[in-house]
This record gives sequence, C-alpha cells and structure tokens, in this order.
Amino acid sequence: MPSAPTTATTIKGLAAHAAGAELLPFKYDPGPLDDYQVEIKISHCGICHSDLHLISNDWGISEFPFIPGHEVVGTVASIGARVTNLTVGRRVGLGWQSGSCGDCEWCSRGMENLCPKAEATCVHRNGGYADRVRGNAHFVIPIPEALESANAAPLLCAGITVYNPLRNHGVNPSSRVGVIGIGGLGHLALQFARAFGAEVTAFSTSTSKEAEALELGAHHFVNSRESKALSAVAGKFDLIISTINADQDWATYINALRPTGTLCFVGVPPSPVSFAAFPLIAGLRTVAGSPIGSPFRLHEMLDVAARHGIKAQIETFPMAKANEAIQKVKKNAVRYRAVLEN
Repeated sequence: MPSAPTTATTIKGLAAHAAGAELLPFKYDPGPLDDYQVEIKISHCGICHSDLHLISNDWGISEFPFIPGHEVVGTVASIGARVTNLTVGRRVGLGWQSGSCGDCEWCSRGMENLCPKAEATCVHRNGGYADRVRGNAHFVIPIPEALESANAAPLLCAGITVYNPLRNHGVNPSSRVGVIGIGGLGHLALQFARAFGAEVTAFSTSTSKEAEALELGAHHFVNSRESKALSAVAGKFDLIISTINADQDWATYINALRPTGTLCFVGVPPSPVSFAAFPLIAGLRTVAGSPIGSPFRLHEMLDVAARHGIKAQIETFPMAKANEAIQKVKKNAVRYRAVLEN
C-alpha cells in the first residue's frame, strides 16, 4: 500500500555555495506545495556534465547556493491539490525541465521543451542531489516497471537528448545513422538507433571502444583519427549525431552525409563550428541542433527503453560521496554515467 502523503518542511541536499566550489550540506524550506506540483522522495540522481557546468557557472546563469541534479528517480511523496495524473507512492522521474508556462505557442503544440519561460530543475532553484525535489506534475514522468531506477535516471536527460533527434529526423529501418562519440550520450544513442532498426555506425577516437560499441548496437566502427576510414564512409549517412564536446573537422562529417542528410549537434564543441556552404547546397544537406524533449517524448522514450532493454551503463555512488563522483566525471573516469543513491 502507498504511504500517506508527506510534504517536507525542510529539504536536505548538497549545494555549491560559489562557482567551482565543493558541494556542502545545505537545507532549505521549500514552502507550501503548489496546487500543480509534486514532491518526489529521491532514490537516485544521475550526474550530468550540465551539472558540472552549472557548479562552475560556465554559462553565467547559476545562482548560489544551489543544489545541482536533474536526472531524478524516486517516489511521489506528496501531490498538489489539483494534480490528477499521479498518486502517492508512484515511482517517477524528473529530468532537466520542471515546468513551463503552459500557454505559449510551443506549449500548445506539445513542445514544452521550447517554451521561452521553461523552468529548469536546478537553475535558479534546487535540484536532485538531495532527499527530495519538486516539479510541476506535467513534467514528472512515471517510470516503467521494467526499468531499474539507477539505470533509468540518466535516461531522463542523456537518454532524451539522443532520442529526440532520432525521432525528429524520422529515423526508421531504412536509415543509416552515425554516432560521434561513445560516452555518456553516445552509448545510449547507439542503443536507440539500433532499436529503431537503423544501420548504425559508431565514430570514436578510442579504438579500445570498438568491441563495446558493437555490443551496444553499432553495426560498424570508424576510427575518427584515420582519414582513410572517414573517406571510406563519404556519402553514406542520413543522420549523424555528434555527442562530443570537442572540435572536429566538421566538413568531413558533412561529406559523410547522403543527399538530404543531417549533421545534428547534441554535444557542444568548444570552438565555433565552420564549414563551406557548397556541400550543403549541392546535397540539400542540413546542420542542426537538438535539445531535450517534451514530456510526451519522455513518456515515449522510457517506454521504448523498457520494451527494448535499453539502459544506461552506470557507476553508482552514495549521495554523500557526490564530490568524489563529480571528480571522476570530470576526469572521464566513469563508463558511462555516474548515479548518486540515497
């Protein structure tokens, strides 16, 4: 039987008190529960590279002190007076977005992730490195029974980040998809692209990852340090998703696209991206970007993951050792996602 509703008067977590600072214990009063909010008792929270950027204030949008974390899985502890889609005790997840205006063009089209007034779970508010967190019920997503909580947590940001472009660019069993980078995002992109029936190619500078990439769903592996290997796949792909935060010879990847193909960025290179326009014009090719997905897409993505056995490869840490976990993520010493456990 679900437990009785309990609303926290104090939420305890780990907060950054200054840019780049170590996380320290922090308590805050969340105030009354809004009519449309849900309070989640957190069991797991993934560590995303976005958390690291927010802690360091790399984007200039952090307000201190704040509790990071936006890959939350837990159970509903309490619901607002007008919440009808969730019940106390339900296992749920909360990703990067915790609210939107509900009235703009994008919200009315079911594209709440593009809402100009979108509320992020841990920007200007406290997130999931804590015992509890709150979000608008529309953005709190039930977790299918087939998914384990620890493996499901990274799907709420990393998973939807790679799933969304696959859906938006119409990937299907006739598609040829390339994934640049076999890391926290890329290892999930390989699995989803394979589940869609596409012919999947992994691009990586780490030849040691070839066997693992094939196990994750890739049909082919290309060492992106070898110019001959890149030349051999010219004109092959309908969609290439770049998951990396590193500079590349992007013209080479545009050359790897078939006519009407798309190079889509979900990772952010440190330098401006540049290339000649003629290959785009001649082949009706496109360069695009993609953010997280809407609540509808999150529901859909989790269902696909549950039915196809897609899960994040994780290393777990006690919540109290969040600083240790963050350091391992910074050093790229985690394959492939770190998850904090309460």
